Amino acid sequence: MIKVTEKAAAQIRLSAEQGNMQNLPLRLAAQKMPDGSIHYGMGFDDASHPEDQTFSSAGVDIVVAPQSFQLLKGTTLDYAELESGNAEFIFLNPNDPNYVAPQEGD
Repeated sequence: MIKVTEKAAAQIRLSAEQGNMQNLPLRLAAQKMPDGSIHYGMGFDDASHPEDQTFSSAGVDIVVAPQSFQLLKGTTLDYAELESGNAEFIFLNPNDPNYVAPQEGD
């Protein structure tokens, strides 16, 4: 399962509305790089494939290809301000070798 936080869901809905893509699911993708790190991608998708994993989190419909799902299983997609005034989507993925669990209060 992949979880979407309420902050991320609100930003996804806003992006969908701005791009006139309200009825399209969000496709999440992941690819393992040669150094073992994981590269992430996301975007609205109007093409579905029978082998896709599909589910909903925080009111957001999500599709993930099987090869990406293995890398994303257990991930939380959040939208956070990492630098003052600069918010972005972040993948909190325990499968990523560079993942560091957030500390309480973060």
